[in-house]
Amino acid sequence: MALKHFNLPDPGEGLLEAEIVTWNVKVGDSVKVNDIVVEIETAKSLVELPIPWAGTVSALLVNVGDEVQVGTPIISIDDGLGGDSAPATAPDVQAGAQSSVEVGPGNAAAAAGAEVEEEPVKTLVGYGPKAGGTARRARKTTAAPVAAAPAPVPEPVAPAAAPAPVASGAKVLAKPPVRKLAKDLGVDLGSVVATGEGGVVTRADLEGYAAGAPSAAAAPAASAGTTAAPAVGIGSGTPAYAGGGFAGGERKSVWAGGEREVRVPIKGVRKMVAQAMVGSAFTAPHVTEWVTVDVTATMDLVAKLKKDREFKDVKVTPLLILAKAMILAARRNPEINAAWDEAAQQIVLKNYVNLGIAAATPRGLVVPNIKDADRLNLRELAEAIGGLTATAREGRTQPAEMSGGTITITNIGVFGIDAGTPILNPGESAILAFGTIARRPWVVTDGDGNETIVPRSVTTLALSFDHRLVDGELGSRYLADVAAILEDPARALVWG
Repeated sequence: MALKHFNLPDPGEGLLEAEIVTWNVKVGDSVKVNDIVVEIETAKSLVELPIPWAGTVSALLVNVGDEVQVGTPIISIDDGLGGDSAPATAPDVQAGAQSSVEVGPGNAAAAAGAEVEEEPVKTLVGYGPKAGGTARRARKTTAAPVAAAPAPVPEPVAPAAAPAPVASGAKVLAKPPVRKLAKDLGVDLGSVVATGEGGVVTRADLEGYAAGAPSAAAAPAASAGTTAAPAVGIGSGTPAYAGGGFAGGERKSVWAGGEREVRVPIKGVRKMVAQAMVGSAFTAPHVTEWVTVDVTATMDLVAKLKKDREFKDVKVTPLLILAKAMILAARRNPEINAAWDEAAQQIVLKNYVNLGIAAATPRGLVVPNIKDADRLNLRELAEAIGGLTATAREGRTQPAEMSGGTITITNIGVFGIDAGTPILNPGESAILAFGTIARRPWVVTDGDGNETIVPRSVTTLALSFDHRLVDGELGSRYLADVAAILEDPARALVWG
């Protein structure tokens, strides 16, 4: 039969690697051209990859959780044509050259997923040895050893009563990605109970150990036939973690017991965000100003819009009114919507607003932006915000949607926080933190100058800006204009 190997394509934006999040197929499944077979996570987003050929899945060459370099084969497809087959061109996928290989009795075991002993980097886990290479020696198992057979189908391993620890001084069997993860976590693989076929330490074994599962030394003390509860991981391929908020899925806790420390690899969206924030914080001189605003009129407007037929199918929140206020205030103060070009020694004034909305997702903070938000009416802006945040929370924001922003909102009020000092999104000159809206006593002055204290809806806005191109006067005028619209939305009719 003829196999075609699909290589990890270039996800764009200069990214060189990605993590395998989910396989949508298994060995033996039939696929059609452009079927989505795998979901990967880059440093910026989740991406679904289509297969460029029709056929049968022969092998999944990498595991969920593996970090794979661009151009690495990740899946093999039998196109059913037989004989020599020229590599097909992958439609709709930017990829390195895909490969085609003829499988015969000599390497059928490799196609079935056999491993090789510490092959060079170019030999991927899941492949057999290269021609003339040395085959892996027989693995040690808890049952009597089974003689190796030349048959293409792997021989079954007799079930053991319980996983056994690795003998002192014996070589621990584990795939290279698992060894790398163990190194990142600071875990001795010899201490991990191996449950994989043939005594191989799997990624799940390692994650379970990191989450506080019994070690190999404690394994013999367990009762025969008893299996440890599976470790709860954070998303696909990410070690279980106690604190929450880390990339990969839901917040978990190990305060109830387990290891005193858990090391989580820095990767994916969190790694990219960390690099960007450090670069921004130590490049642009940040200044932050605050203003506390009575937004009772804005809350009344939101309540009316929710009942308006024009806004029946969209989500209306105070964030929508703030977004519109920021766009109008940027029109009145265009220098706030600019960028500092260090290389060219120029200030770039932008006559458009790509409005960024910071979104907290299970995989970290992302800041997609609404392109040309200044051209949208209020309903269109509401639809754009709703679509943008939904896509971000699903982790499917694409790199292009996170580039080119000009000014950003970070809505910390949803967490019950009053104010903060946000860090600029790289390439932008201002970011506004939107605090929680709470009912507070407020001094109100009537037309005759009489003052009364009444309960009002109040919030705090905090504007951070790049002091290289935004001085205190400009930053103050912009923030005051935003606050004025929130205090009296009717100003938008005058300034719009």
